[in-house]
Amino acid sequence: KQIIARYKDRLTYTDIPHQGVSKARNTGVNLAKGEFICFLDSDDLWLPKKLEFQMAFFDSHPDALICQTEEIWVRNGIRVNPKKHCLKPSGMMFAQSLRRCLISPSAVMMHRRLFDLVGLFDESFLACEDYDLWLRVTARYPVYLLSLPLVIKRGGHSDQLSRKVEALDKWRIKAIEKMLVSGALTPKQYALAIKELRYKCEIYAKGCLKRGKIKEGLYYLNLPNNYARE
Repeated sequence: KQIIARYKDRLTYTDIPHQGVSKARNTGVNLAKGEFICFLDSDDLWLPKKLEFQMAFFDSHPDALICQTEEIWVRNGIRVNPKKHCLKPSGMMFAQSLRRCLISPSAVMMHRRLFDLVGLFDESFLACEDYDLWLRVTARYPVYLLSLPLVIKRGGHSDQLSRKVEALDKWRIKAIEKMLVSGALTPKQYALAIKELRYKCEIYAKGCLKRGKIKEGLYYLNLPNNYARE
C-alpha cells in the first residue's frame, strides 16, 4: 500500500477481503473505466513496453478483441523453455484450448466489451477459472499472438494456487460441461468438446478407481454419455 500511494495520481487501488482470484479479477473489471483490460498475477512480471506493443497491435487491428504476448518461463529461479505442446497458437484456437490452457491472464490485453459478450470469470470455480473463460472466448473469437516475450511467468514455488487445489481436471471437466449446454458451439466444436470430455473423464475416473473412490470413478466414466448426440 505504501508503494501504491506513491502513484495515486495514476493508479486506483482497491483492497477487498480474500474471496478467490475470480472475485478479485471481476471486481477489477467492474471498476475499470478504460476501454482495455489487462491482468497481472502476483507470480508474474511485465517487461517494459508490454502495454505499448499491445496497444500498437490494437491500433493496427481494429477488429481484434484480444491478444496475448509470449512469455519467459522461470521455474524455481531457473529459466526453462516451454514444451512443444505449450506453444501458443494465434487466431481461432478453440480446439487447442480444450486440451490445455494456452492463454495466460498476465499476457493478455482485451477490450472491455469482450466480457459483455462472453461473461466474467466464474466465481464458483476454485481453480481453472481462466480455462473456463478462455473456452468461452475461443469458441467465438480469435486470440492473436504477439511473438514477443513481454511477460516473465514465474512458478514452481509451494504457495502457488495451482499446486494447492486438488483434481484440477475436475474443474476443466466442469468447464467443458458448461460449454456443451451453452448453445454457443458449432456442431464441429461440440464434437471436439465431447471428445475432450471423454478423455479428461477417463483420466480422472482412473485416478478415482485407483484410490478406491469407486462411486466417483464410475460417475465420471459415464458422464460423457449425458451429452452424446445421435
